[in-house]
Amino acid sequence: MDVKTALEKRKSTRAFLDKDVSIDLINKIINQAKTAPSGVNTQPWQVAVLTGASKDNLCTKLEKAFRDGNKGSMDYKYYPLEWAGQYKRRRKECGLLLYSTLKISREDKKRQLDQWALNYQAFNAPVVLLFFIDKTMEKGSFMDYGMFIQSIMLSAVEYGLATCPQAALGEYPDIVRNELSYYKDKIVLCGMAIGYEDKTKAINTYRTSREDISEIVNYYS
Repeated sequence: MDVKTALEKRKSTRAFLDKDVSIDLINKIINQAKTAPSGVNTQPWQVAVLTGASKDNLCTKLEKAFRDGNKGSMDYKYYPLEWAGQYKRRRKECGLLLYSTLKISREDKKRQLDQWALNYQAFNAPVVLLFFIDKTMEKGSFMDYGMFIQSIMLSAVEYGLATCPQAALGEYPDIVRNELSYYKDKIVLCGMAIGYEDKTKAINTYRTSREDISEIVNYYS
């Protein structure tokens, strides 16, 4: 598969088949992704691969924290404290499109809550990747990490797998660290659901828009 096709096919998938993904395939994808560039070759990525009971136990605890009303607090600020301008508009459009695709009304708070809670179950994907980084690393390594994560998603497309990168899986970092004590001194960056797409589910028809190139690029000569 060429890069153009992989970029166009990649999307955030939110419903997966009940079908196992082999660890050998996950390892193959990560091995390809680790060729991503990083400043002075720091390679700051550290990945936990969760399946089976380990995944279920962690996801159950994350969802419980959410449903109990505990506000998550990531190890770093992912979103701005105040939304404004084009970012506020895009965020609103994103949410409205999701709920309209699922035919969830503005008044149906229970279905909205249940849909959001699926984030903490990694949308029932068979595999969850969790990404960690040392506390000594700075913002440049976060940029490097983004290239690594994108590489995982593009490689997954080639092997017929679907993914969803998830900040939500990093919203309760203490729960994650308690479950995975090996990473007790690390920053929890985010997670990723990975598996085979359930193409019968309406939510997987949901697509966000992208701005025209004229809105994001200026030319100088």
